[in-house]
Amino acid sequence: MPTRHIQVEGQEWSVFPSGQVTQYDGDEFGLLFVRGSGDAREVRVTRYSPRGVRSREASLVAMNDAELHTLFAMSQSSENSPEAGYAL
Repeated sequence: MPTRHIQVEGQEWSVFPSGQVTQYDGDEFGLLFVRGSGDAREVRVTRYSPRGVRSREASLVAMNDAELHTLFAMSQSSENSPEAGYAL
């Protein structure tokens, strides 16, 4: 699984596909932004529709840093996200 790294306000975040499949599979993919490890680990989640490429991995590789920053700005805390392991 490809992993990208971006800097946001001086913090390094790892970015990778979530692997979560929704009813929009092929049209909408999830991304996880992860910073830190262990108890200090912070996870943020967002979804996006790729342009041109219909593969999770290829679409992540094809995005530039500005696009990743835009998706990070739209991301949410993982507390209620099935992509990050939340379950009812």
